Amino acid sequence: MENLYDVVIIGSGPAGLSAALYAGRARLNTLVIEKERTGGQIVTTDEVANYPGSIRNATGPSLIARMVEQVEEFGAKRISDTITEVKLEGKIKVLKGEKGEYKAKAVIVATGAKPRQLNCPGEKEFTGKGVSYCATCDADFFTDFDVYVIGGGDSAVEEAIYLTKFARKVTIIHRRDQLRAAKSIQEKAFKNEKIDFIWNSEVKEIKGDGIVESMVIRNRVTGEETEIHANEEDGTFGIFVFIGYMPQTDLFKGILEMDERGYLLTDENMKTNIEGVFAAGDCREKSLRQVVTACADGAIAATQAEKYIENNFSE
Repeated sequence: MENLYDVVIIGSGPAGLSAALYAGRARLNTLVIEKERTGGQIVTTDEVANYPGSIRNATGPSLIARMVEQVEEFGAKRISDTITEVKLEGKIKVLKGEKGEYKAKAVIVATGAKPRQLNCPGEKEFTGKGVSYCATCDADFFTDFDVYVIGGGDSAVEEAIYLTKFARKVTIIHRRDQLRAAKSIQEKAFKNEKIDFIWNSEVKEIKGDGIVESMVIRNRVTGEETEIHANEEDGTFGIFVFIGYMPQTDLFKGILEMDERGYLLTDENMKTNIEGVFAAGDCREKSLRQVVTACADGAIAATQAEKYIENNFSE
């Protein structure tokens, strides 16, 4: 059958690449389909200090590069395409993309998540013109400028600390009166003299003429609105948004079971409600979304896919 693979993996973040590594090593005919960049969210991370074994100078891109090398060594194929339709019921799964159609005995969904947006006036207009969702990508543009980080979780505070390497001053704007980040991360931020905080506040509007020049924030306790203007000499400032992620699972609505937020529901073996279909990584409902758990998910999903194929396609 044309374009029939043992396993097709949708997504090439740590979960997808780990699944490809294990599937390829099991001598399964494996295909990884990625619609954007290889590596997912982790390639935007400057420092990976909490992945076991990554101690000195470990970055998201360097970690992904090593994973890709391993995947290729074990024979998994990688292509770029956007899947637009899936038919997952039945023995042979069919995935339709913009560039072609792919058939598989088993499918692993590792589509990840993308940054959640503020959804305020001006955000979309000034994305790439002062508004960013990736400190590693854009920090250098704001060397010696003021920068504002929106959010209070691990990612927001970690990226704020990273931005102090470039920015003149970093201000964290959080909608609550205390951070949600891990205590160890909070301590680093509070000790950093270049980091300030604005509590109980949210961004209501972003303004400018071609580039960000000001933003309006609202105090959620008092209701008072304040407009923050760029330093006169600078003319602009950076707004980095880190308020969580949205699972990339729209393609599977009405097909695979998911929670109210759109995260795919699986059992401990990464099995979804459809036989032969597995989910791994940030697109899956779970308590911790980190590289280490994504890799574990991918390994489990591939191993279970191998067992499924052995049990259902043996000659």
